[in-house]
Amino acid sequence: MSDKPQTLTHFDAGGRAHMVDVGDKPATRRIAVAAGAIRMQPATLARIRDGSAGKGDVLGIARIAAIQAAKRTAELIPLCHQVPLSRVSAEFHIDEKESRVHCEVRAECTAQTGVEMEALSAVSIGLLTIYDMCKAIDRAMVIERIRLLEKSGGRSGDFVADA
Repeated sequence: MSDKPQTLTHFDAGGRAHMVDVGDKPATRRIAVAAGAIRMQPATLARIRDGSAGKGDVLGIARIAAIQAAKRTAELIPLCHQVPLSRVSAEFHIDEKESRVHCEVRAECTAQTGVEMEALSAVSIGLLTIYDMCKAIDRAMVIERIRLLEKSGGRSGDFVADA
């Protein structure tokens, strides 16, 4: 990151919120990867793993929800641009040792603005879907560490998060 102060682009000179004008920016290949996890009781995790949670394939439904969330991000976040997604993948991994389900989403497009919000929204909704499907057996689940892992493309350059 540079030493010069960063400006918040969603505010005009008068401090009013506005949608950033990206009309003069070239369309470039953009990729964003985001991740997060949901922590739960070991018995809840076992039911997800074994497919006995009672509402069906929890991780399969969460995958579809994550992809759908990426596609609808501009409807949910007021100043977010609609981007033409070319790919969204959502992967879920069971972590028995930590009693968590990890989610990682990769979103891709060729556009004038990035896809970080699409990847982050997808992770959030994928994990919320797991919560919704399992809340009857474990209301104490905790969604945690939703974050951008990496992004490429665009004027601001590439980003890779610290471990």
